[in-house]
Amino acid sequence: MVRTVSDTTEHPSSPAPTLDAGSVSPDLSSGELPPQWLKWSLLILSAIAAGSGWMAWNTDKRLKALEQELVRRQQTSISTVAEAKVLSNRADEQSREAVARATLVETRLNEVALQRTQVEDLIKNLSLSRDENLVADLETSLRVAMQQSALTGSAEPLVIAMQTADDRLARAKQARLDNVRRALARDLDRLKNTRVADVNNLSIRLDEAVRLVDDVPLINQPEATVNAPANALRNRASKAMGKPAVAGAASSPEAAASAIGGWSDRLMNWSGAAAQTVWSEARSLVRISQVRQPEGMLLTPDQSFFLRENVKLRLLNARLALLSRQTAIVQADLKVVRDLLPRYFNGESNKTQLLGSMIDDVAAQSRLTSIPRPDDTLAALATLSGGR
Repeated sequence: MVRTVSDTTEHPSSPAPTLDAGSVSPDLSSGELPPQWLKWSLLILSAIAAGSGWMAWNTDKRLKALEQELVRRQQTSISTVAEAKVLSNRADEQSREAVARATLVETRLNEVALQRTQVEDLIKNLSLSRDENLVADLETSLRVAMQQSALTGSAEPLVIAMQTADDRLARAKQARLDNVRRALARDLDRLKNTRVADVNNLSIRLDEAVRLVDDVPLINQPEATVNAPANALRNRASKAMGKPAVAGAASSPEAAASAIGGWSDRLMNWSGAAAQTVWSEARSLVRISQVRQPEGMLLTPDQSFFLRENVKLRLLNARLALLSRQTAIVQADLKVVRDLLPRYFNGESNKTQLLGSMIDDVAAQSRLTSIPRPDDTLAALATLSGGR
C-alpha cells in the first residue's frame, strides 16, 4: 500500500518510511502510473544492476583469465620445479662428483707434493753424493801424486794433479767448494815457488865421496908420509937411469979425459945426494906435530881399515836414504861422517877438504829434496767431508 504525500506532511515528526521493493513495485493492475522518482530509481537501479552485472561478468572474465594464467603459471612452475629438481639432482650429483674429484685432486696433489719432496731429496742426495765423490776422488788423486813425487823426486806429478783438481772444481761450480779452491791455489803457488834439488846429481856426488874415502889420509898417516917412500923410489930410479947416461958420454976420448979430471966433483955430488937421502929417510922416521885428537893417533891399521869402511857405509846409507826421500836419515848420516873427518883424518890435506866440501854440499842440498805437501788442500777436503 502506498502512502500519500499528505500523510508525510501531516506527521512531520514520524520517521521517513523505508522503501521496499515489494512496496514500490507498481501495481499495474490498478491502472495507476508510478510516480516520477520511482522511474528514476528504477533506471538507476537498472543501471547499477547492469553495471554490477557487467562488472561481475568482467570480473568473472578476468577471474577466468587469471585462473587460466594461474593454471598456466602453475603448470609452468610445476615444470620449472621439475626441471629445477632435475637440475638440482644433477647439480647434487655434479657437486658430489666435484667433491670426489676435488678429493682425488687433493690426494693427487698431496702425492705429487710428496713425490716432489722425495725428488728434491733425491736430487739433493745425488748432488751431495756427487760432491762427496768429487772430494774423495780429489783427495785420492792428490795422495797418489804425492807418492809419485816422493818416488821420482820431482814435483811435476803433484803440480799436474793439483791443476787437474782445480779444473774439476771450476767445472763443478759449487759454492761449498770455494774454500777447497782457495786452499788449492795457495798450495799450488807454494809448490811452484819451491826449489827441488837434483837427486841424481847428489847421489853421484855421494858415490864420488865414497871412492875418495880410500885416498883421504888419516891423522897418524899424513899425505906427505904416504907419498914420501914413493918419492924416494922415484928419485932413486932417476939417479940409476942417470949413471948409464954419464957412462955413455964418457966413451968418447974427450969425455974420458974430463971424467978422469972430475972424479972429485962426482964424489962430492954423490956424497951430497947420499946425505940428502939419509936426511929424508930420517925425517920420514921422526915427525913432530901438534895432536888435537888423541884418539886419531892411536888407530891401528886394522882400526883404520874399519874406520874407512864405516865411513863408506855411512855415505852409502845416506845415498839410499836420499833416493828414498828420507831427508832426516840423510842429514844424520852426513853429520856423523862430517864429525869423523876432523877426529881421524888429516884436515890439512886437500883430499880431506874436498871430501868435507862434498859432504857439506850434499847435506845443504838434500834439504831441498822434500816436496811440500798440500796440507791446506787436504785439510779443506777433510773439513768438507766431515761436514756432510
